[in-house]
Amino acid sequence: MAGLMQKLFPKAAAAGLTLILPEGQDPRTMQAAKIIAEKKIAKVKILATPAEAATAAAGLSFKGLDVEIIDHLTAPDFEHLANVLYERRKAKGLTAEQAREMTKSRLYFANLMLNQGMVSGLVAGSIASTPDMLRSAFHCVGTAPGIKTASSCFLMDLQQPTPAGDEALIFADCGVNPNPAAEDLVDIALATIRTHQKLIGTQAKLAFLSYSTKGSAKGELVDKMAQAAALTKAKIAELGIEALVDGELQADAALVPAVASSKAPDSPLKGQANILIFPDLNCGNICYKMTQRLAGAEAFGPILQGVAKPVNDLSRGCSVDDIVGVAAITACQAL
Repeated sequence: MAGLMQKLFPKAAAAGLTLILPEGQDPRTMQAAKIIAEKKIAKVKILATPAEAATAAAGLSFKGLDVEIIDHLTAPDFEHLANVLYERRKAKGLTAEQAREMTKSRLYFANLMLNQGMVSGLVAGSIASTPDMLRSAFHCVGTAPGIKTASSCFLMDLQQPTPAGDEALIFADCGVNPNPAAEDLVDIALATIRTHQKLIGTQAKLAFLSYSTKGSAKGELVDKMAQAAALTKAKIAELGIEALVDGELQADAALVPAVASSKAPDSPLKGQANILIFPDLNCGNICYKMTQRLAGAEAFGPILQGVAKPVNDLSRGCSVDDIVGVAAITACQAL
């Protein structure tokens, strides 16, 4: 685990919260649960049938650890949680029987536990897809106040600090919105600033990235990022959020003080951005994977944003350490 995670572990542990890991059929989940409990990052509940647990946790012992394995299909709370879902969705045409069937899904059951305060956060996605994660979260937990557009970000724990000295960056949106409009980017920016405040705690310095710096090139994408920056500046002023925002900026003007001094001398960021907002999913997804694979950064996420309570996704290629890291992030978000 890189440096930032080592700082988040004690912060999460001090809270003593409980997390739900729905994908107990995955051996990686079981191994991660053991580490999370051993490091006291959080108390852990896992969803798994007895047969799944016997296979996925073969050779593991949770003795003395704050780990509970729940068979969601026979759990005493099943009917109550199914009724919670029915009450939430009946105006949309959901029947009581349909709600019961949906509650048999481990993602729905886990999100309903989160809705009811039985756990403080949820981590899944080693098997489930991001669309399934989002659908179950919004059906069961709902959106955060003031946010219309759901999004995601990646916490990039860097092997080498940026030229400005940051050991971690946050990239958004890298997992949800294929082609966000300027107004959508405002929601993404606001949600990412909140994520940065929860996890890193330094002043948020957010750059809207483009192939242009302050009008050096023309085009629809340039206009979109400049408009998003202007709208976000107005919104943070209205809400009284302490953050620096600028755009449109090329990546070097956003991240390298020496380049910023010549390309964007009037930028409040001064080449010290610690949050990067990408024009679309293509750019964001490509850049986070290249930073991870070529620069050796640890990428934690996709961290889902815009959900009323902490629900975090995993890459289906995630490692056990990835799950542990995202669990620490989720616990810190729940504080």
